[in-house]
Amino acid sequence: MVAFSAHIHKFDKQGEKTGWTYFEIPADIAEKIKPNNKKSFRVKGKLDNHKISGVALLPMGGAAFIMPLNAAMRKRIGKRHGSMLKAQLEEDKRPFEFNKDFMECLKDEPKAVLFFKSLPGSHQRYFSKWIDEAKTEPTRTKRIALAVNALAKRWGYGEMLRASQGKQ
Repeated sequence: MVAFSAHIHKFDKQGEKTGWTYFEIPADIAEKIKPNNKKSFRVKGKLDNHKISGVALLPMGGAAFIMPLNAAMRKRIGKRHGSMLKAQLEEDKRPFEFNKDFMECLKDEPKAVLFFKSLPGSHQRYFSKWIDEAKTEPTRTKRIALAVNALAKRWGYGEMLRASQGKQ
């Protein structure tokens, strides 16, 4: 486990990453977590006192990485951009497990399955993680229905979220 402190940042204009909140993992620390690696990989550990697992580190060039902090993570640690964060990270070697109910419902929509399988693994995981982050069973059920319907329409994760929020 590698421990370090980092500032939380927010991208202004950065293509698809515009508006993301994240913190940087310098090259020397990333090298300690997963030696000789330049590709995205998953970690587990703690952000302050909040336990995490299966969270992706994304390469940013020069052997440095970033960890995006979604709204749920920011809420749990109680911090936003500009704050300092204590991180304790190690590689998470467990394979990703998709939400079982989501995968069962997906089987009932052949068009949705076909489109889902055509997506990169990271995009497939967005759907499952979003479903898993639901706090109640009714919300989880609603998210499964939204995801299956969106995939049947050949919508990606972002398109689905914008449509569900009334944004086009």
